[in-house]
Amino acid sequence: MKIAMLARNANLYSHRRLKEAAEERGHQLDILNTLRCTVHIASHRPEVFYNGEPAESYDAVIPRIGASITQYGLSILRQFEMRGTWSLNESVAIGRSRDKLRSMQILAKYGLGLPLTAYANDPKQAEEIIRAVKGPPVVIKLLEGTQGIGVVLAETMSSAKSVIEAFRGANVNILVQEFIKEAGGTDIRALVVGGKVVASMKRTGAPDDFRSNLHRGGSAQLIKITPAERSTAVSAAKRMGLNVCGVDMLRSNHGPVIMEVNSSPGLEGIEKATEKDIAGQIIDFMVAHAQAGKTKTKGAG
Repeated sequence: MKIAMLARNANLYSHRRLKEAAEERGHQLDILNTLRCTVHIASHRPEVFYNGEPAESYDAVIPRIGASITQYGLSILRQFEMRGTWSLNESVAIGRSRDKLRSMQILAKYGLGLPLTAYANDPKQAEEIIRAVKGPPVVIKLLEGTQGIGVVLAETMSSAKSVIEAFRGANVNILVQEFIKEAGGTDIRALVVGGKVVASMKRTGAPDDFRSNLHRGGSAQLIKITPAERSTAVSAAKRMGLNVCGVDMLRSNHGPVIMEVNSSPGLEGIEKATEKDIAGQIIDFMVAHAQAGKTKTKGAG
């Protein structure tokens, strides 16, 4: 197979591992810097150019689109899809996952476990939405934050209102969620590939930090998840339309609650914690399922 990966940094662990896994299996994988791709739009001729030249024809594409360039990256991915290139995760599904509010609305529609979540535009409604999630304390999140950036724990009504008013004063969209105290600063990352949980780990936050992201100094260890957690992760991936994703959950008093569905999960922490060849499993899934023109949405929607 000829595979393209859309990624800005070819040296990241996850990207190196996917390239190694593909080449070990006899496939060609080219890493294309997403920002060096351009689209030429003409009727019935969707074209992608790379470094000013027409891009090669690929059997499949792996989108590893950074959160800071989501919209540009999705426009490039849509163009590949419109050319008939099979995508590991489709543009529409990635777009859903990157919008925290939309993803929560989709998951809630299908009855999956979530923390109480509220959203409002007017900072004068701050107290209303804080009480709606049974706070304080509450967790305040940027709608488009990632890796724990833009996540604040506000422990009092006055501090929560101040944070909300500050964000909204800067015209930044936020969610307010209930604080799951019993999780104790840990969460679970379940990695789903092709409708199956292939690995899971427990992440523990750095001292004095309620966030458990590994990028924030947290640590990871192998964990055996419960049937309910496994079912929740698989259902979340299905409802979001993602073939590969990391589903982040907290263990609450009323079962697993989903914090985020990550459409470009990092592989370093989970491969080292579980000692599993996750990159290889992703490539094997692609080889088994990639067919020209077989994307569900074909870049539409």
